[in-house]
Amino acid sequence: MDNKNYYITTPIYYPSAKPHMGHAYSSIIADFFARFKKIQGFKVFFLTGTDEHGQKIQRAAEKKGMDPLLFCDEISKTFRDLSKTLNLSNTDFIRTTESRHAKSVANLWNILEKKDEIYLSKYSGWYSVSDEAFYSEDEIEKKEGNKISKISGSAVEWVEEESYFFRLSKWQEPLLKFYSENPKFILPVSRKNEVISFVKSGLKDLSISRKSFSWGIKVPSNKNHVIYVWLDALTNYISALNYPNEQDSLYKDFWPATIHLIGKDILRFHAVYWPAFLLAANILPPKRIYGHGWILSGDEKMSKSKGNILEPLEIIKKYGLDPLRYYLIKEVSFGNDGNISKDKLESCINSDLANNYGNLCQRVILFNEKNLNLKIPEKNKFSQDDLNVLDVFKTNFNKLIDYIDNQDINSYVNFIVDQLFSANKYFNDQEPWKKKSDLRRLNTIVYVSLELIRKITILLYPIIPESSLKVLKAFEITENKINFNSITNNEYLKSKLKINKIGILFNKIENND
Repeated sequence: MDNKNYYITTPIYYPSAKPHMGHAYSSIIADFFARFKKIQGFKVFFLTGTDEHGQKIQRAAEKKGMDPLLFCDEISKTFRDLSKTLNLSNTDFIRTTESRHAKSVANLWNILEKKDEIYLSKYSGWYSVSDEAFYSEDEIEKKEGNKISKISGSAVEWVEEESYFFRLSKWQEPLLKFYSENPKFILPVSRKNEVISFVKSGLKDLSISRKSFSWGIKVPSNKNHVIYVWLDALTNYISALNYPNEQDSLYKDFWPATIHLIGKDILRFHAVYWPAFLLAANILPPKRIYGHGWILSGDEKMSKSKGNILEPLEIIKKYGLDPLRYYLIKEVSFGNDGNISKDKLESCINSDLANNYGNLCQRVILFNEKNLNLKIPEKNKFSQDDLNVLDVFKTNFNKLIDYIDNQDINSYVNFIVDQLFSANKYFNDQEPWKKKSDLRRLNTIVYVSLELIRKITILLYPIIPESSLKVLKAFEITENKINFNSITNNEYLKSKLKINKIGILFNKIENND
């Protein structure tokens, strides 16, 4: 990375209903990256928030007989509360109903209009209220007597009305050139190929205003029009940095964003429309758009209409937050669709967290308590066996950073799991319980084992922060003292330091079915 600033965003969540597992997944993954970069020494800005305008919100509010803003206040709070429940480390939570956001959107619109990137005409075509998106004729199919989008499966309706348009067609070739010059702008590669194929097929000018509803930011020059939700919503990424004040320290430090983390279903808006808006306004696009997969219930995407919503709060209540975080980060192949089930979650908790990590911590510290009075022992010269397990963190140091910077989560987690097995094997093979006549060697084995726990726990911290902090507390390491660079140090722990006891980290789940 070219500087020590890191800006990551979740999707801007649409609060037409309460949050579900898909929202939790995006947020947890973003938090994982943010926490890693913090302990690597980066200044991190982590943004999440809610997109609160548009026809879908207006209709949902009307259905409940509520004022749209009061409706948004109520639903947005559930997303803010979820951030706390998920133990997110976000810097800011933005709502598109805030005045700071409206100011940014109006400014961006005025720039685009002044540059003749916007014009007034008439729109006719298929529109999905659910997706807040327009679809061409070849993207529509008839199913059970209703017209639906082939892409999302959502119902569409024919719309004819006056509309402002953005000259998207003008940006077809500049976008393709931008993708070519920035080959990692869209990841994973499969998503990049989808976007390029879409752009190459031909871009049409984009309708960016509506007259058929009133809930939204008014077009500055024509109050009869409401700004199209995606031009409004996407601007949150810069309005949170105090745009249009480009001299503001937040904007100067953090724009362009390091990564927009989004679901694959909103890739087109982020990878085509958003960079086109920005390029047209002479604003640098973000450095990366990463379109991850869906969390499925069975073989289907979770949605309120399908009635297959998995409530993250219920799972957290039953199993705990860190087990859920660990499962979603480890077991879902990042970039692909993933599935969550009771059996898989329980198996993961038992094998990785209870039997592997939790057991390692308990065994080593309990042995220390019985034999060394809960103190960091004096280490002696490391044997080759010792160095074999300790130095692997040093030799893989840069590789671990590359995993994170390239969003290769699975390789990062696999490394941790390998080291957990290695640490357990080391403790078993060295048999310190048989070395009581050789106190020098016993001390060194325990010292090495404690160092392995420390190093592994630092790597686990971005994934399971609450549990990791319990373990690090044993060594008097507080959250603000966690330093990723320290995993290369084989002699970080100071001898004679008193070790704080830790309780059971993860209870093994007994299957009584």
